[in-house]
This record gives sequence, structure tokens and C-alpha cells, in this order.
Amino acid sequence: MYNAFIKGTGSYVPPKILKNDFFESVGSSDTWIYNTLGIKERRIVEGETTSDLASKAGLKAIEDAGLSVLDIDLIIMATATPDRLAPSSACFVQEKLGAKNAVAFDISAVCSGALFATSIGVQFISTGMYKNVLVIGADTFSNIIDWERRDAVFFGDGAGAIVLSQTTEDKGFVEFILHADGTGKDHFSIPAGGSEQPASEESVKNGDHYFQMNGKAVYQTATEVVPKSIIELLEKNRVSIDAIKYMIPHQPSIGILKEIAKQVGIPFEKVQTNMDKYANTSGGTIPIVLDEVLKQESMEPGDLLLFAAVGAGWTWGTALYKW
Repeated sequence: MYNAFIKGTGSYVPPKILKNDFFESVGSSDTWIYNTLGIKERRIVEGETTSDLASKAGLKAIEDAGLSVLDIDLIIMATATPDRLAPSSACFVQEKLGAKNAVAFDISAVCSGALFATSIGVQFISTGMYKNVLVIGADTFSNIIDWERRDAVFFGDGAGAIVLSQTTEDKGFVEFILHADGTGKDHFSIPAGGSEQPASEESVKNGDHYFQMNGKAVYQTATEVVPKSIIELLEKNRVSIDAIKYMIPHQPSIGILKEIAKQVGIPFEKVQTNMDKYANTSGGTIPIVLDEVLKQESMEPGDLLLFAAVGAGWTWGTALYKW
């Protein structure tokens, strides 16, 4: 069995910036959004698809890893906003990159997507089936936002990518703990466009192709299940929270992250965030944050990273990584 380690990272966000004052027309304000959610602005696509963002982030990660696109054996893409319902956006990415040797498929776990996709990639590496796996988290939530509702403030567009490769050294992903609870399926949902409610004139009129969110339920669930998963992960691996160098979480809101940090006892300065610049980029959050951290901070052998996410479904999980 091999260990799977992070060989390269990359990220891409579209150039258009949308600041908080845009949302004054729907009864929100810069002060409320920043104080409550930690968001100052977000990036919005103009003429780019989810696979466009993913391809640009993926190419950066491949270059960072010192590899060629032809070295990539597998592309796993986590997205809730695919270019089309079929085929997979990962196949679009494979074509755009010219990664003709790669198998490609999507997964859907919304804000937990990149973490879940990484766990899948690690299994393929560990068994020796593939040597280099490209994991991409990418979303363009601006395409499924009702801009006349107050919850339009939460999301932005972006993509992040990770190249996982084989190693026999004592480094890489130590363990994942993943969960799901389908009873929470209605608390964050895009009702129309699937087999349950096919797209129709009525569904468009009713706005059922936009995301719908129960913000209170998201907060309550995130602050309950994520701390439990972190504690379970650390106890199982006999690691103290004090030993964690950085926590790399998905970006739900600054309030949620502060409450999680408080419950597990990690200083908030160790919790890495970029919500002020990008808002919640859903599947893109964790790999974008990771890419920024690795480009700005020096890591030493043995440093420990803690990953955590919660998403629609419900889906949630944590991971421990040894540098």
C-alpha cells in the first residue's frame, strides 16, 4: 500500500468582483454581511463555465506538481453546478486540459465535495491503481442564485485543484472520517431540474432552479456535527488539537467557523479562511484555501493539517494530513 501525498495545488477565480453594497437592494448591508458571514466581496463568472474554472485551476496544480497533463491518470471533479447534467464536467476538463490518459468522473456532495473527492483519490493511489490523481472542486453558484433574495449574499464562484501522487515516505493523508444523513436533504436543495421535478415553465416561474437554504438548520448542523467529527478523528489517531498547524475548512460563514474552533479548542488564528475575498465557493473552498496557504506559508516535515467540511445532503467529514 502506498501513501497519497499532495504533490501540487492550484486555484482560479474569475476576475469580476461583486462587493457587498450590491445587496442593499435586497435589504442587506455590507456591515451585516461582513460581521455575520465574514464576506466583503465575491467573484462572479462572465462567459466562463464551471469546467473552464476547473481546467484553469487543474492546469496550475499540474504545473505546481512538476507534471505533464499526460501524467494524470484520473480526474475527479466535485461540483454542484456542472456544465450539463450529462456528460460529467470532469470529461469537459479532461478535453480542455488534453489529459487524454485520464479517466474522469464527477461526484456531488456540494460543500463537502472536494473533501469527499480527495478521499476517493487517496484510495486509488493507496491501492496502486493510479499514480497521479487530479482532484478538482469547482462551482459557479452565481448561475443558481436568485439575486432578489437575501441569501444571494452567501456564494461566489471559484475552483481549486490538488494533485495526489504515490509515496512510500511517512507523509500524506493519515485518515478520513466521512458521514452522510439524507434526512437533511431539504435544508439545502435545488428542487427543479432533476427527475423528481423536471425543468418546466412552471418550475422556472417559481424559481425552483435556484438553490434554497434553511440558514438556521445549516448553522445548527455544522456546529454540531463538525466538532464531533474533529474530536473523533483526533482521538482515533491520538493527536492533540494543539499539534495541528492549520485547519483547512470549507467556508460556510465566519460565525460557524468560530463556533467550531471554540468547541474543539483550536486558536482561531490557525483556522484558515478566505471568505472575505471569495465568499463560499462551495466545492472550491477547501482546495482554494489550501492552495493559498501552501503558497504563502512554509511547511515543515511532520506538520499536521486538519481538513473539515459540511455540505448539503447532509454530508460532512474531516481528514488528517501529515506533511
